[in-house]
Amino acid sequence: MKLTGIHHIAIICSNYKTSKDFYVNLLGFPIIREVYREERDSYKLDLALPGGTQLELFSFPDAPIRPSYPEAQGLRHLAFQTPDISGAVKELEGNGVQVEPIRTDEYTNKKFTFFSDPDGLPIELYES
Repeated sequence: MKLTGIHHIAIICSNYKTSKDFYVNLLGFPIIREVYREERDSYKLDLALPGGTQLELFSFPDAPIRPSYPEAQGLRHLAFQTPDISGAVKELEGNGVQVEPIRTDEYTNKKFTFFSDPDGLPIELYES
């Protein structure tokens, strides 16, 4: 098997409008396409991430809540790299997002921090 990368990451949102605003307007990911699937009463929003990977946002009526804390088995977090972690943190905090203190990875000596999306999904910023 030859895998060449990650094509997309899918997130089911509790409030589609809020999550769309967060990922498009705050994090700045461009919209590829947005569709409403009437048979599922569901929106699907494809967003472009750097390097060609996509982020898919879905709305589904009555989707169950997934526990994040304490840490549960499964996907732990979504990490984005940035060349300026301090600037990114200031921008997030300026938009009302609570961000953990910046820490340094003891193995790579790179700076990183965490914050949450509107549904509590842990997101990491990792300085490149």
